[in-house]
Amino acid sequence: MQRVALGAVARAGLWPPARLFRAAPRALAADKEALMRLRRKTGLSFVHCRQALLRFEGDLGQAEAWLNEQAQKEGWSKATKLQGRRTKEGLIGLLREGNVAVMVEVNCETDFVARNAKFQQLVQQVVLGTMFHCRGTAEHLMSYTKHFLKPDELSQLRTGPSGGLLRDQMALAIGKLGENMTLRRAAWVAVPEDCYIASYVHGSLPASAPPAAAVAMGKYGALVACRPAEPCPKASLRDVGRKLAQHVVGMAPLSVGSPEDEPGGETETRMLAQTFLLDPGMTLGQYLQPWRLAVLDFVRFECGEETEQPPAE
Repeated sequence: MQRVALGAVARAGLWPPARLFRAAPRALAADKEALMRLRRKTGLSFVHCRQALLRFEGDLGQAEAWLNEQAQKEGWSKATKLQGRRTKEGLIGLLREGNVAVMVEVNCETDFVARNAKFQQLVQQVVLGTMFHCRGTAEHLMSYTKHFLKPDELSQLRTGPSGGLLRDQMALAIGKLGENMTLRRAAWVAVPEDCYIASYVHGSLPASAPPAAAVAMGKYGALVACRPAEPCPKASLRDVGRKLAQHVVGMAPLSVGSPEDEPGGETETRMLAQTFLLDPGMTLGQYLQPWRLAVLDFVRFECGEETEQPPAE
């Protein structure tokens, strides 16, 4: 018997009789497999995925593109309705690649959504889009650079060379998760070859989304740019750098200061004069002396904090 496609029968308005199911088990299995694949790729319901497959006669590519287009329209509609609702939860995303590092903050309404795989995928896309932008801007860098991106600038970035706009990716996430979201801010730091960028993320959530590159996520994040006075083993530099970034997250300094600064006690905000987080018996400046490591600058993000946008340097 000639194999009959479920899509053609459904479009004709006829439900295939039982003998048709017995006659075409492979066609049924193929339709079910396509439905499962489409649902995994889009995260949408079986009903929507089945509708898309019927509309495009089983063509997965066209069905996925159409579903994303519809989801994006629905997302923008929801985003308009939800606009103005407070977004105090979310995640900090961080990625370091060689002499360049980026850190972003993406907000949502509840911690429940922050733990969702779809939201974490959005954070990954924002991190990778910021890194793509940074790489194109920081080529042939000869000096230390720090730059901040505001929400409207972030929304216009693309996820990659041929990727979509971040604002559209956020609309998709809003449509799927039903919460207001904001691309709040991003920072990128680039240093010359003789410098190093340390990084640390605290308050990490269990990763629900598949990891993209080495994107780290949590509630706090820090980047610290430093320059060793002489060549230093990478393992040692990595260890000392991580402790520096941990100190920045835990002690929240407001400026670097200088090694000559006298400690100001518990209210001290100059980084090098602060009590070292991991050894209260000394200041951070004293801890760094044997390593002959100069701190150039740092960036600290805390999810949901109230802060003014710092200027670019």
